[in-house]
Amino acid sequence: MGATEKLARFIVEFPGEQIPESIFHQGKRCFMNFLAVALYASRDPSVDILLDLMREEGGKRLASVVGRSFRTTLQNASLANGYLGHHQDYDDTHFSTIIHPSSPIFPGALAVAEHLGVSGRDFLVASVLGIEAACRIGCVIAPAFREAASFWHITGTCGVFGSAAAAGRLLRLNRDRMVHGLGIAGTQACGLREVFGSMCKPFHAGHAAQRGVLAALLAQRGFTSTDAILEGKRGFVAVMAAGYDLDKAMADLGERWELPQVGLKPYACGLANHALVDAMFALRSKEGVTPENVESISGSVRALAPALATRRHPTTGLEGKFSYHHSMASVLVDGAAFPDQYTDEKVMDPRIVSLRDRISVTADPSLQGHAAAVTMVLKDGRSYKETIDHPTGSPERPMGDAQVEAKFRNLAREALSKNRVERLVGQLWALDKIADMRSVTTLVRSGRAETSQP
Repeated sequence: MGATEKLARFIVEFPGEQIPESIFHQGKRCFMNFLAVALYASRDPSVDILLDLMREEGGKRLASVVGRSFRTTLQNASLANGYLGHHQDYDDTHFSTIIHPSSPIFPGALAVAEHLGVSGRDFLVASVLGIEAACRIGCVIAPAFREAASFWHITGTCGVFGSAAAAGRLLRLNRDRMVHGLGIAGTQACGLREVFGSMCKPFHAGHAAQRGVLAALLAQRGFTSTDAILEGKRGFVAVMAAGYDLDKAMADLGERWELPQVGLKPYACGLANHALVDAMFALRSKEGVTPENVESISGSVRALAPALATRRHPTTGLEGKFSYHHSMASVLVDGAAFPDQYTDEKVMDPRIVSLRDRISVTADPSLQGHAAAVTMVLKDGRSYKETIDHPTGSPERPMGDAQVEAKFRNLAREALSKNRVERLVGQLWALDKIADMRSVTTLVRSGRAETSQP
């Protein structure tokens, strides 16, 4: 049995009751986190560009857009909600691969679940299996990228498989049709890292969600593809990686889970910033430390991310999320790394701009994983150093349930009434007891009127 068939069989046949409760619980946390970020992002004007196009083209009102009163097609809702979930770069991260799994995978499952009226438990089962599929594929390619293969955005390239898997499970595809669904998904995999810092980065997550749903819907109708999208000589994995072990990555399906390696972000910026941000929070509390009293700040990470290292002075809030210098300076000045620290206005704050000029970040191969070290020298000669082995939100230092819930409340209240937020909190923790996911999608829709529905 080839890897594609083995994965497809796992997706469509694995009994939901055999998924450990700890995995279900992490799935609930990830879904709550996804909705929090999507609701907050729903106020952003860029969303109207997508929705205006959808209104203009029209379509059946089958699924909801989070934070809006707008309902649209399954594919359109998946695109919009995937975009919303990744817009703030505040969603979750699979630490083994740096896939952001929730934003490309939950939206497609949510759209299909709303349309069919499936239970919360079935939605969770499908979503967990979709996340497992995407992350397993990511585990094959991430350690063995071919030259320049890492230039592709892994959230987009692997997320499309997870979306197809989750949607296909809910559509009750059989094994053969899921094989073709994965093939249809794989030939649509895309997303280039050159666009990081623009609207196109969250578009990758939305596109993956949309294309995964399309793949599942086409496969349901008998549309065919290769039956070896993973193991084929010209298939997805061979294009992306060299010297990979596909059998190892597909071993122990249903016994070992990747979801525990998914961490939720406490900071609204690229993950590569997080250990540096933790260090800056620690240094901020030291005696004599003020932005004006800093002579220099030297940070180091295991390997520089070029997109973050070259943006000393970002010009937009989105670019600021991918700037070591801006994230570090913002923490020292504001004592926070929330969405408010990554606005167009904030990146032009004179105190932050001045401090960014005094910050340098270099590579230190002796550091492990996502660790970082920061040395701060004050104008009076004192110096302090902080080393962070594992950033907050990582699997080694996860956010607690209370922190996840607080993040949800803080972000969701920007789009919904307090009453709706509290009702959602109760429903999301009890998601596996919900009889119909439409009780959730009704609550995440905003009460404000939208102009002309399709």
